[in-house]
Amino acid sequence: MMDTADRPIMGNSYAGQLKSARFEEALHNSIEASLRSSSGDPQPIFTQLYLEPEPYPGNMDGFCQAGKDLRLVSIATEPIEVPAGFELVGAKSPSVPEHILVCAVDRRFLPDENGKNALLGFSGNCVGCGEKGFRYFTEFSNHINLKLSTQPKKQKHLKYHLVKNSQGALCKGPLICWKDCKTRQFSSSASTSKPSSSSSLSSKENGGTSGHSSSPFSLSDSPPTRTTQVSSVFFGSQDLGRDCSFLKPLASTPGNKTLPIVPTALRVNGPTNGLGVDGRPPLLSPSQVSLGPQSQGYRTADMGDSPVSSAMNSGPPKKRHRSWHPSSLVPVPPTAVPVPAIRPIVGSPGSVLGVSSQPPVAGVIQPQPVTAGETVIIPDNLLSSSGVRPVILIGHGTLPYFYGNVGDIVVSPLLVSCYKSNQLTEKTLETLGLNSSQLLTVETMILLTLQYLARLGSEQIPLREELEQIVLKAMLCCPGGPAISPSQLPWLARLEASVSGGSVQVVVTHNSLGEGISESLRSLCESPHHQQCLPTYVVIVCASKMSGNEFCVLVLGKYQARALAEGMLTTNEFLKEISYELITGKVSILASHFKTTSLGDNLDKQLVRYQRRRKGQVIQPFQGDVTDHIHSQEAASMSPPSERAELLSKVFQIYPTQLSVARSLLSQVCSIADSGTHNLDLGRFCKVDFLVLVPPSHILVHQTAQRIRQSGVLVDLGIEEASSAHQKPDKYVVRLDGDVHAKMEAFMRKVKQNPYTLFVLIHDNSHVDLTSALSGSVCHGELQGLADRVVNCQEVLNAMNLLVLQVSCFPYTLQTHQSRISIHNEVHWPSNESLQGEQSPNDLVYFGLRDYSSSLQWGVVSPILRCDDAFEKMVHALLERHPHLHSMVIRTYLLIQQYTEAMMALTSSPSLRDHITPETLAMVEDLINAPSREGSQGRGHMLLVRIPSLQLAMLARERLEDVRDKLGLQLCFAVLLGSPASELNLPRNFTNRLRAWRGCEHEDWVPHTYEDLEGLPCIVILTGKDPLGETFPRSLKYSDLRLIDSSYLTRTALEQEVGLACTYVSMGVVQEPKKAMAPRESDGEKATTSLNDGDELERPQSNGSAATRTSGSLAENGVSSSDVADSFQKPSTSTCSHEGAVTSDMGTVTQDFKQECDSLGSQLSSNPSKASKASSSLYSSSSSSSPSPSSSSTQRPSQSTQCGREQRPALVSPRTVIMSRPAYNLLAGETGSQLSSFSLLPHADMAWSSPLRPLITHNLQRAEQSLYYRQWTIARQHHADHEAPPVPHPRRLLLSGPPQVGKTGAYLQFLRILFRMLIKLLEVDVYDEEEEEEETSEVTTPVNTQWPDIEDIRKLPFDPYPRDSKFRKASPVYSDKMLKCLNDFKQEEIQTAAKRETKSIRLSRFAAHNAFHHCEQCHHYCEAGPATQLSDCTFHAFTFCSSMLGEEVQLQFVIPKAKEQHFVFSQQGSHLESMRLPLVSTKDPDLLKSPIFTPTTGRQEHGLLNIFHAMEGATHLHILVVKQFEMPLYRKYWPNHILLVLPAMFNNAGVGAARFMIKELSYHNLELERNRLEEQGVKRQAVWPFIVMMDDSCVLWNVHQPADSSETCDGSSTLTNVSLKMVLQHMETTPKISLYAMCGTRKWSSSLARKPQSNPFSRCHLHDFVMLNVDLTQNVQYDLNRYSCEEVDFNLRVNSSGLLLCRFNYFSLMKKHITVGGNKEFMVKPKLMEIENPAPISPFQYVCAPDSEQTLLDAPAQFLLERFLQSCSHRLFPKAVQNRNNPVLSIDSYLNISPEISVCYINSRPHSINLNYQGLVFSGLLLYLCDSFVVSGLLKKFRFLKGATLCVICQDRSSLRQTIVRLELEDEWQFRLRDEFQTANCSEDRPLYFLTGRHV
Repeated sequence: MMDTADRPIMGNSYAGQLKSARFEEALHNSIEASLRSSSGDPQPIFTQLYLEPEPYPGNMDGFCQAGKDLRLVSIATEPIEVPAGFELVGAKSPSVPEHILVCAVDRRFLPDENGKNALLGFSGNCVGCGEKGFRYFTEFSNHINLKLSTQPKKQKHLKYHLVKNSQGALCKGPLICWKDCKTRQFSSSASTSKPSSSSSLSSKENGGTSGHSSSPFSLSDSPPTRTTQVSSVFFGSQDLGRDCSFLKPLASTPGNKTLPIVPTALRVNGPTNGLGVDGRPPLLSPSQVSLGPQSQGYRTADMGDSPVSSAMNSGPPKKRHRSWHPSSLVPVPPTAVPVPAIRPIVGSPGSVLGVSSQPPVAGVIQPQPVTAGETVIIPDNLLSSSGVRPVILIGHGTLPYFYGNVGDIVVSPLLVSCYKSNQLTEKTLETLGLNSSQLLTVETMILLTLQYLARLGSEQIPLREELEQIVLKAMLCCPGGPAISPSQLPWLARLEASVSGGSVQVVVTHNSLGEGISESLRSLCESPHHQQCLPTYVVIVCASKMSGNEFCVLVLGKYQARALAEGMLTTNEFLKEISYELITGKVSILASHFKTTSLGDNLDKQLVRYQRRRKGQVIQPFQGDVTDHIHSQEAASMSPPSERAELLSKVFQIYPTQLSVARSLLSQVCSIADSGTHNLDLGRFCKVDFLVLVPPSHILVHQTAQRIRQSGVLVDLGIEEASSAHQKPDKYVVRLDGDVHAKMEAFMRKVKQNPYTLFVLIHDNSHVDLTSALSGSVCHGELQGLADRVVNCQEVLNAMNLLVLQVSCFPYTLQTHQSRISIHNEVHWPSNESLQGEQSPNDLVYFGLRDYSSSLQWGVVSPILRCDDAFEKMVHALLERHPHLHSMVIRTYLLIQQYTEAMMALTSSPSLRDHITPETLAMVEDLINAPSREGSQGRGHMLLVRIPSLQLAMLARERLEDVRDKLGLQLCFAVLLGSPASELNLPRNFTNRLRAWRGCEHEDWVPHTYEDLEGLPCIVILTGKDPLGETFPRSLKYSDLRLIDSSYLTRTALEQEVGLACTYVSMGVVQEPKKAMAPRESDGEKATTSLNDGDELERPQSNGSAATRTSGSLAENGVSSSDVADSFQKPSTSTCSHEGAVTSDMGTVTQDFKQECDSLGSQLSSNPSKASKASSSLYSSSSSSSPSPSSSSTQRPSQSTQCGREQRPALVSPRTVIMSRPAYNLLAGETGSQLSSFSLLPHADMAWSSPLRPLITHNLQRAEQSLYYRQWTIARQHHADHEAPPVPHPRRLLLSGPPQVGKTGAYLQFLRILFRMLIKLLEVDVYDEEEEEEETSEVTTPVNTQWPDIEDIRKLPFDPYPRDSKFRKASPVYSDKMLKCLNDFKQEEIQTAAKRETKSIRLSRFAAHNAFHHCEQCHHYCEAGPATQLSDCTFHAFTFCSSMLGEEVQLQFVIPKAKEQHFVFSQQGSHLESMRLPLVSTKDPDLLKSPIFTPTTGRQEHGLLNIFHAMEGATHLHILVVKQFEMPLYRKYWPNHILLVLPAMFNNAGVGAARFMIKELSYHNLELERNRLEEQGVKRQAVWPFIVMMDDSCVLWNVHQPADSSETCDGSSTLTNVSLKMVLQHMETTPKISLYAMCGTRKWSSSLARKPQSNPFSRCHLHDFVMLNVDLTQNVQYDLNRYSCEEVDFNLRVNSSGLLLCRFNYFSLMKKHITVGGNKEFMVKPKLMEIENPAPISPFQYVCAPDSEQTLLDAPAQFLLERFLQSCSHRLFPKAVQNRNNPVLSIDSYLNISPEISVCYINSRPHSINLNYQGLVFSGLLLYLCDSFVVSGLLKKFRFLKGATLCVICQDRSSLRQTIVRLELEDEWQFRLRDEFQTANCSEDRPLYFLTGRHV
């Protein structure tokens, strides 16, 4: 180490620092304030900085950076809070020499009066602003603005002790005695930033010292220690294995400190009890130890604080790095570094050496004041002398302070939580089936730990989750356990250790743990390095009388200590570490080792020699052997043989599973909309738009854009024209990188501007980078926290027309206790098991992680999941030799050497073969030789090598390319760097080859995705922190994961690596044991497909034995060394035709079940239609898998191109995955001894919420896993969900499915069906029923007449027959023409039973809408404005006298303020006088003269009462006629509509009553208006007499025009949607309109357009939509008692009164089929409910004999009567049934007496127009409530059949008798007593009575 004097001076550049420092302070303050504020809006930094008045003079001398005065003169008398153990000292600043600045400094770092005993380091607080915990003097001097011109040495600037004088004021005391201190003092600024307020800050603004107890503490000068509450910042309850980081060298000048963007860095504090003053772990040494990257995964934003980052940023390392010794990882000077004492059970495990960074949950740890623990001096050169950096696993009790060479030890809290069972809550204990009496003693825990360590294999490392399960089982099976006395413990412990064969030793001490640690470290250093046979674990037990038993574990095994230390680093941290080792040249020793080959030759020289020997010739790229050399120019111009038939074409398909997943997503969206919470209103959207966010990978963007392009979804959603959609997909995919903000802003603008479009923000691979925006930073060159900023920003959360769909294959990090996604909004991919039906061996099934684990039980010679043990042995040897290097660096160098030598062994130096692992050799051989196999057409395989570090990946690529080129293999295979940050870059000759295979015309086509590389022999070196979800081509055969080792100890980290290989494979290659096993994880995991060892996989089937292979060692490793060996073993019996069949079978597979889109194009790459010719290379790649198609060609050359080879390629095999031993053990978990990967902590950003929890089993389906993780994990502080709102977001969904299963295709299909559904919501089912044909009348009017001519209409006959299909179940009305039509009743009966026909019609812009419709144009029409209250409506009574009712009627109007202009009020304005009516003569194109009345019941939501669009927005008067009890509901939904409320007596009445009241009111109003206008000189007849009566189900109006005759000759018509306004205005302008009683339109049916057009007008029944002349029809009333057929009854009476009804046949009305409300059936039930579940009541029971005992019913009498007549009239009129020639005579009324009985209607009024009934003989007589116009003389005019029947219906018994007498009925009719009936009502319900009789 250098002495102080040599150290380069740091940080003398203060220029410009002030501003930045102040800016930084303001930035901190802003962030802190926003963290504290509930709104989350950051305070305006610039305002603070530039606009707020400065609280001090122009410069900041004498003030701290928060602007607080520190000058002694100003604050001498102010109370200053001095924490225990601190004292106030005075500093002198060169810039204000006249002042002393007051500081609070930890007494331990100040010398005594002799200048001795000062600890090295610094700990100080600012007395001005209260900021605490400065651990570096440089940083502190910055804060208090000491303008230092030299290296900031404390001796010079902390000058005086400050003392209080007699008045209690502070004054200058004795000088601080620095003079004897000659040891070197370091100070450097740590990479710190202000603590975020969530860590319990002990700063003034956060509550002073609350929560901090202090206690005197004696170490040299009894320095005090403080404890803080552990906030969740510091130990989030997680896998503590991540909690400590390596110590990293960190040197930085104060001047180069960049701004921390967000407060994540841990502040480095004084040696406190486990936690720094801010509740963060203190650093080991105040010198140059950085907190290696915190476990949060981010360093603060200070790039440039560490040598690593500064070198990354700024080229060569700055000269200040000279002081690093090249070989030590953490060059820490041999100075004493206090590491806090820790008592993990009661104390904080945070303070681990090496800085832990992730605390347990707040409250789990309560740090205690610690008694003086002794110190342990770490020997110098511990690492160099022993070759191991020991790891201390915190157990239970107080750890000592460590001094000296602390960089050579690591303290890990990995297992500490296992010993915390005494902190479990009652609730957790209950969940685990435990009670507090079952907690384990410390002694039992020690023995369990010993047992566990003793049985770990030599290549296993302790896993927290494993020990936790052991502890849990121990608690469950032996409650309390045997009591072990302290004296028994030592020998029991030694006994446990003895079974380990020396790998576990026990050291028992009696004073403290430090004693045992010192002893162990001393013996470690002293034993000669090469002879050491160290124990792997030393368990140190301190059996002290005072404090009970304490223990910790010292890990000395080289492999285990390294793995534990490396496992504590997050991915970001170890990538930084690797980067640092490469930049500082620490790898040079290793690199020089690899300069020689395994045979000892100089590698580069050998290569150059070989290159010269080739003389510019290269190995032939295809159809040759490795020995065939041709000239490089000739080779470059070769093109692969390509049969056009076999070009790769991609057909995008959606597979059944994707469709079902899309439907699940849709139903989830519907359930959000239906939940009644108003979070999503699907009714308002008419369009769908979307944006896909993907992790920052260029290739993933291209891949997703390609899927979008192929799927055609842009055109289907109508957001792009078909012509341009091809170029546009990129607009819809956005990378989460620096440019995302601008794109998101544009997207959110679109969202705001289009409130009627439903936007879907799809966050794909959403598990990647879920860092919170607050703690995000630039980390290892990558921006972090972007996803949080985008997906969780307030705009996105608040937009009501935006759904967020998060898609992930590893959704665990989205499923913590704080998840933002409701568990009900998760949609999981169905597992293979749930899908399996009958499948042929060629069908593709998904092969996932779970299947890889199961495949280990297949018993094949060459498993698809392998561990390369030979490679691992080499790695172990190298790891021991290079303890200073990260193991990934060593693995990478070895891997490069293996690939290099394998290429050489196959070309230039066969003697190297024995030095290469068989796995490597097999892969490289396949890579080089596959393209030359017969029939492969030059296609080969992809080999994927995963190297997470970009620098190492670049090194590997450069090296492998160089070796390849020197060996002449440059045209045989490509070497590509697959980096997320860059596009694919492929040499031109390989691009040409791909182009030829594709038959690609475009000269400029280049591959953009890995799938585009289908068939290309290549090595892809995949780099980047995480795999990001890119899909690989089917030709990927090997996935080399040998670099993925024990640093990958979370479930996501490990599984996403193996996920690279998952894909769809043929059913036939999946072996039996798979079925026998329990379904795992819903295959939530995934699988891999590949063309690889198809040979071995299938051999058991095709050849019976895998053991007969002859290809030597390679064969065992799964890749045959020569295809020929394989080819002879293929059964040669199959015939060509047989194979042809297989091919066609495959074709269908390709079409029907291509795996889906996530793995789409590439994975099934051949065009089915061409499959038969494509032969060889149905999957070129696939030819791959088995050594080959060439097999068949060796036997039948003639067929080789046709069907010979097709049998093999049809099977798609899984890819081979080669792993490191640690990862392999975890994946093979169930079969091996260790845990399986799914028991690991799910993700590094999560933490377990409890030290013990139930074991997660492998067969949990994804939904159950979600429940488990939501219960047992929490988000860490830097996780985006850490501060998520307590309630999940309602419009957020999660789609989870295994990797490469097809999620992209599923969500694109979801968008499509979501759009279809919204369109469906914009469609309505309208009745589509043909009218029964009427005979064409003799009188014809010209077809093109626009308006009816009154004379022509008068000449038309009236058609009394109700032809509309809604009257199919009603009685036909007899007419003269009746005989000609419809004699077949039976057929009619069948028709009536059928459901009414409907058709789905797209709503036009003129449609009427229900309450669910919202749009910008009409919201004011139906929705109440924000200012309006319901009270803005006024209630008005309107009273008039009804001649029909014979009494006064009072109706109530509810009139909104805005509609009052339609009414006339009295002078006082309170009394409603009339409703305004226009004049007949008024001509105004925008005026609608007729008031529109809509009777409605039970349809306040579903009735089509919004006619704004139907009226084209024109002013109109629309009145809803409602029953009194429904008035509040209609007011709520239609606050702007006028309501006419019927009297309460009509609450149970039918629609007849409403129509009756509308007509009565309208006539009365007409008279009032005539009187009012007459006074103004208007003639009475000039007032407009019409009203419109319209049903609440009228939805669309159409006009039919004759089609252009040139196009059609059948007279069909075209149909155009028109508005209601146009129809009404047309009818209102009819000439002589006042002479018509009623006008209407026909009902639409789809057949109308096909028929030749009939007369434009006809006289017939009008209903549903009627323009009624209330003046002419004054004396014809609707029957107010009626429930049905009231319109037919009314029309017959109007017509027989001599009035004209005119139907406009060229208008048609569409009626919506509404299933709720309206004139529906009553629930007829007994009046008194004695019986629980009564039998249904049949219509026969609706009537009974008077005074009988029959059950009386609770329903209106009229209703019972109508239903009885409709169903049972065949009993009343037996002679009339199906007898059209002898109808039933019905006088003055029409009642439905069933469709089998015809009715002849006769009007009894004088002068009425009736049918000519001469010669007609009737089969019955129906008299219904007949009035005085019916007289006996009238009845005597009619003739009846013998046996005809009579039915007389009256209001009560007395009127029944009077009627019989008055009409002298007994003369011709015979009555019996038993023929009298009543409706089954009780007397207070006023039953109707009727009498039946027979004609005599």
